[in-house]
Amino acid sequence: MADSEYTYHCIDPEELPSTPEYPCDRRSVSDDADLGLLAAAVYELAPGEQLPRSYHYHEQREELFSVREGQLTVETPDGEYEVEAGELFVAHPESPHRAYNPDTADEPVVVLGVGAPSTDIAHPYDPDE
Repeated sequence: MADSEYTYHCIDPEELPSTPEYPCDRRSVSDDADLGLLAAAVYELAPGEQLPRSYHYHEQREELFSVREGQLTVETPDGEYEVEAGELFVAHPESPHRAYNPDTADEPVVVLGVGAPSTDIAHPYDPDE
């Protein structure tokens, strides 16, 4: 292709490096595409693994999890959600959640997670407090 004033990326998540020291296989789309405002990553959770490092919430970030394969379980103070392949789960700011693949699952879960703003760090949430 010719040089362009526009920027595009076509990314194969399988070719992205895995994020070290993460509780599941996480591959950052944001890092590869040099995104500044949007956090985006592809996650593969084996049975017993969780997507975030902790049960948490964000002050400003809106998050969306698109389940591509398997079934994702999301724990919230209101109860658990079972999110099937092809479905989306959305968490608004100040809404605690923990996404995981239960120990009893028969298969891994593949999830595309996106959120903005990317700079809004996660705050731990303790459901017992």
